[in-house]
Amino acid sequence: MSKLFRSPASLIAILAGIAGVLLVLYAWRLPPFVTSVETTDNAYIRGYVTIMSPQVNGYIVDVPVKDYQQVRQGDVLAKIDDRIYTQKLAQARSALEGQKASLENSRQSELSAKATIASSQAQIDSANASLKRAQLAWDRISNLNDRGIASASESEQAQATLEEAKAALNQAQSALEVSKQNMATIIVNRSLLEANVASAEATVKLAEIDLQNTSIVAPRDGHLGEIGVRLGQYVAAGTQLMAVVPEDVWVVANFKETQLEGMQVGQPVSIVVDALGRQRLTGRIERFSPAAGSEFAVIKADNATGNFVKIAQRVGVRISIDPDQPAAKGLGPGLSVVVSVDKSAEPERKTAAN
Repeated sequence: MSKLFRSPASLIAILAGIAGVLLVLYAWRLPPFVTSVETTDNAYIRGYVTIMSPQVNGYIVDVPVKDYQQVRQGDVLAKIDDRIYTQKLAQARSALEGQKASLENSRQSELSAKATIASSQAQIDSANASLKRAQLAWDRISNLNDRGIASASESEQAQATLEEAKAALNQAQSALEVSKQNMATIIVNRSLLEANVASAEATVKLAEIDLQNTSIVAPRDGHLGEIGVRLGQYVAAGTQLMAVVPEDVWVVANFKETQLEGMQVGQPVSIVVDALGRQRLTGRIERFSPAAGSEFAVIKADNATGNFVKIAQRVGVRISIDPDQPAAKGLGPGLSVVVSVDKSAEPERKTAAN
């Protein structure tokens, strides 16, 4: 036995065998290499990358920004020729003024109709007075005629005057009814005119929005990606012009399903960033994906056909980056990182509640 250990070749073989066994135990996390720390390099920085597109069509007349430039919310990124949209707004405002004038004319017509109704009512009062006088005159002539005192011509004249007074009253009453009907027509048409004014106001508002949309502005603070639009280019609604990348970033780590047991929201996370010279940052688990990544794939695997080999699926874990870390300013969406989670660590309850 002692001769076996004295042989260099035998000693090397034994050490290599022991190293191989230890390597297998470490790879499979078997005793004595059992650890509560789970690590994955399938992790990337994510952010709210906003693709900027116009809402109106036209030729680009100004691009005042450059590639990778820092911008603030409201900064103009590109401008579309606004001459057509300026004229459309002027046209819409003119149409609105015309509709308002029609509505005002309707109000004046209503006042005129009310005056006509009052005049017709006065004519009825006058006709009633004339009818009353004619009736009294006829009554007197009729009495005299019965006693043989009045002449035939006076009797005929009184009767004709009475009939004219009755006709005048009927005419005045008809004129009053016509005036009331004209008034009703004006009131009915008022609703249409008011609707036309509201429609014209909406058209003006839409024209104002289109004019405002000729200036494409940054929706929030951040940095620009590559500028994909050029001066003089014709763009349509939905054309991708450039991307705005805000400073808010986080990590999405895709752990195997076999690594998830024991992970909790709020547990501390160690993040190693390749692009920053493998600097180490800290973070916290924010939330877990509701399904494995394969469920969100465009083309899903059909495991019900052919031979089946069980493959551990990966589940996305969103990790927030702790504030007040100077190195975090160098992070950008798409960078790869290595994430380690100590499942034995107590979660931060405040973060978990958020």
